[in-house]
Amino acid sequence: MSNESAIRRNVGAWALMFTGLGSIIGSGWLFGAWRAAQLAGPGAIWAWIIGAVVILFIAVTYAELGAMFPESGGMVRYGQYSHGTLVGFIAAWANWIAIASVIPVEAEASVQYMASWPWQWARDLYHIAPNGMGELSPTGLGISAVLVIGYFLLNFWSVNLFAKTNTWITLYKLIVPALTAIALMATSFHPENFHVGAHGGTHAISLSAILTAVAISGIVFSFNGFQSPVNLAGEAKNPGRSVPFGVIGSILLATIVYLLLQVAFLGATDPAILAKGGWAAIEHSSPFAQLALALNLNWLALLLYSDAFISPSGTGATYTATTARMIYGMERNGTLPRIFGKVHPRFGIPRPAMWLNLVVAFIFLFFFRGWATLAEVISVATIISYLTGPVSVSVLRRTAPEIHRPLRIPLLPIIAGLAFVFATELLYWARWPRTGEIILLMVVALPIWLWYAVQKGGADLLQQVRGALWMIFYLPAIALLSWAGSAKFGGHGYLPYGWDLLIVAVVAVCFFAWGLACGWRTPDVERAAAQHGVIEG
Repeated sequence: MSNESAIRRNVGAWALMFTGLGSIIGSGWLFGAWRAAQLAGPGAIWAWIIGAVVILFIAVTYAELGAMFPESGGMVRYGQYSHGTLVGFIAAWANWIAIASVIPVEAEASVQYMASWPWQWARDLYHIAPNGMGELSPTGLGISAVLVIGYFLLNFWSVNLFAKTNTWITLYKLIVPALTAIALMATSFHPENFHVGAHGGTHAISLSAILTAVAISGIVFSFNGFQSPVNLAGEAKNPGRSVPFGVIGSILLATIVYLLLQVAFLGATDPAILAKGGWAAIEHSSPFAQLALALNLNWLALLLYSDAFISPSGTGATYTATTARMIYGMERNGTLPRIFGKVHPRFGIPRPAMWLNLVVAFIFLFFFRGWATLAEVISVATIISYLTGPVSVSVLRRTAPEIHRPLRIPLLPIIAGLAFVFATELLYWARWPRTGEIILLMVVALPIWLWYAVQKGGADLLQQVRGALWMIFYLPAIALLSWAGSAKFGGHGYLPYGWDLLIVAVVAVCFFAWGLACGWRTPDVERAAAQHGVIEG
């Protein structure tokens, strides 16, 4: 039995949607509204709307790919199908870094909420710092590590057990945020709060603050959960229907929940607190629980404390499952040792991949000890991982037209082009120097690809590099734009604000066109055509 056939296809459309929803509604709902308000004030409402629209454009391109290639870990395979092993590796590396680091951040979120419990030992678990950059104590890190191990064990035996458990967890996670928003708005709602600026004074719409909030406050971080249905496409029944249903449905439902939460947070906050320095001055270890306690909603605070374990744990368990499939997919790309492609013959789980992700989760846990810090890193890595999807889906329409597409996105050239421009703008909005730091993290991994490429001794090595030229130049070009950009996005001010956004969009269009030209009929897509069926054309 092959490893791919050992992967079981027993996850239905609703379970797949709940998997996506469970990934999206994780620690992001516990902290995202507070962090977005810190950065953009009442403009945070627009940040969630813009974030949802941007992610929908990106997600629909991946929905076509996921239905077209119903494989476990598909998100790390598509770039290799369209452009070869080097682009595939860059996309896979960025995607894996972004997703694997979610596992520890969810554990950190649970422990961070404990820090507002009424006991001193709990308060000592987290140390508050300005701009949301607090850190967990060694004891807090230890508890987080135990939670990470729990996510690991939940997935160790069966994806079916994981899917069934996750459905019930997600239902709970959907109810509690909605109940929280309603209870807060019904108890205390101050319309005047919507006129207070992020740094005090009268609120005025700041587009740069809103766009930065989209990129790094936890919005992209939260919506990135749409990838889970795509990565579990190999386990899906009828992926042509299940994958787009799971991807789009989870984004739309989550958007409603997050908007309710943002409005509730803005309206329920005590105006006297805002008078001390605006939204940016509000520091919380557990935002909604502390808000509930301030309003004497003790029952809600207790519910939130319990959900602070259930919501992040559901997401952590989901990502533990999907990251294992990513490592499985990277091994199939030929850029990791074969042991990581082994699937347990009885349980259908890539266990060696799970062990690797457990070790990596502990590394992230040690170096990034607070939710806001790690969420920023995840957000930027996530944005980089989005770049290949719109290009790949467009290239494959040309290079592999005969492969059956259960889902064909209408107006694909326009949608894919806009998705790539949006992803590039997101990367710029994330602000220098964070953008440059994560791009550097992508570049330092390239020797791994070179090692495996030389070991394989492929005659098409030059073709692999030619297929990746657009990406090789794209990353430093965007880093340079971020460095030279307007001060509103952390740059050195060589590009005036407003014009910088236009220049980034134009550069993105140029690289999108170059990426389309670099696509070729790769050996991997030849094999995929044989595996998935040559039906169309």
